[in-house]
Amino acid sequence: MSTKASVLVCLAPGSEETEVVTTIDLLVRAGISVTTASVASNGSLKIRCSRGVQLLVDVALVEVADGNFDAIVLPGGLQGAQAFHDSPLLIETVRQFHLSGRIVAAICAAPGTVLVPHDLFPLGNMTGFPGLKENIPADKWMEKRVVWDPRVNLLTSQGPGTAIDFALKLIDLLVGKKKAADVAAQLVLAAGIYNYQD
Repeated sequence: MSTKASVLVCLAPGSEETEVVTTIDLLVRAGISVTTASVASNGSLKIRCSRGVQLLVDVALVEVADGNFDAIVLPGGLQGAQAFHDSPLLIETVRQFHLSGRIVAAICAAPGTVLVPHDLFPLGNMTGFPGLKENIPADKWMEKRVVWDPRVNLLTSQGPGTAIDFALKLIDLLVGKKKAADVAAQLVLAAGIYNYQD
């Protein structure tokens, strides 16, 4: 790839910090450019996450919504996912990523709270936080830590404990299996997490 892969990670008040930070950390280890964008209704760049951790975000979403990113990431956290659901700009941004064939990656509460109610993926298998399984149509739900549907370029995952799996798969998709293996090798992964080693 001639240009550096780039990812837009969206945050709102109540986003799940483990999912946010784990994803950013692994993407950066893989040499991927990450921009964080605030979906806060007041445009604030200081985001208080679901467990009280405060994160400083790069820009307001309105400034980068039409940027040339390779993927968009929607972390979970019920309140944060609800803020995404309620933001016309965020929904339109995700729709544009999807329509242009770029990767949409959503974890935990985001698939069932954001993607399904707005019918952003009429076709597409997905997973999400198991406690919110009823928010995802039974014919789309997959009981897996990470689900990649190449038909629609949709990556979904289940929660904080699957954030490493989620981020490694996104690295694999954006810059290849070897880079995912290199990053995985640095992490002292728990047994059972796919590590991309042959």
